Amino acid sequence: MSAPERQAITRRALAIGAATGIYGISFGVLSVAAGLSPAQTCAMSLLVFTGASQFATVGVIAAGGSAAAALAPALLLAARNGVYGLSLVPVLRGRPASRALQAQLVIDESTAMARAQDDPAAAHHAFLATGLSVFLFWNLGTLAGAIAGSGLGDPRRLGLDAMFPAAFLALLAPQLRRPGAPVAAVSGALLATALVPFTQVGVPILFSAFGVIPGLIVLRRAQVAA
Repeated sequence: MSAPERQAITRRALAIGAATGIYGISFGVLSVAAGLSPAQTCAMSLLVFTGASQFATVGVIAAGGSAAAALAPALLLAARNGVYGLSLVPVLRGRPASRALQAQLVIDESTAMARAQDDPAAAHHAFLATGLSVFLFWNLGTLAGAIAGSGLGDPRRLGLDAMFPAAFLALLAPQLRRPGAPVAAVSGALLATALVPFTQVGVPILFSAFGVIPGLIVLRRAQVAA
């Protein structure tokens, strides 16, 4: 890998990290508004470090759900990182302890950057640069949002309660380009909406995952037709 290529990858990684930090600010604000302390909010970003799961957890708590109800959808969303890890086995390097440490940076952004490189050295650099950049900016954003959120008062007065669904829509939108994804999204939304009047907070989100079944059926039919 040449020096210009390394510099280009690093610049892209920093840009991705800075953009992710904006989400970190919104997470910090919303987490404090949901009742978590700034210390708890920052600890979640440091130790959990997966934005979708964090937003899901805080969203359920903000809606009145228990920690147990928030845990299920958070774990479901985090499970995809395990699948990413399998695809990144050739990218991670070093002794088992070093590889285990690097695996803490397996997220959407670092995986996408690594898989976009053809050269193994470039893939490893892209993975580390992106993972570390996102980790740094995400936690800085969380800290800034938590400090700011503690002095905002009622978030509904400022319309910040709408940021939860807006954040999830932003995470969902890029995935809708995949075959079967729109069907899965609509099916999951309908299932969750139907369960809202009859179940506790957090349960509809968990069961909405079954919307993937009709999405897979559509995907399989498209593959057969092709």
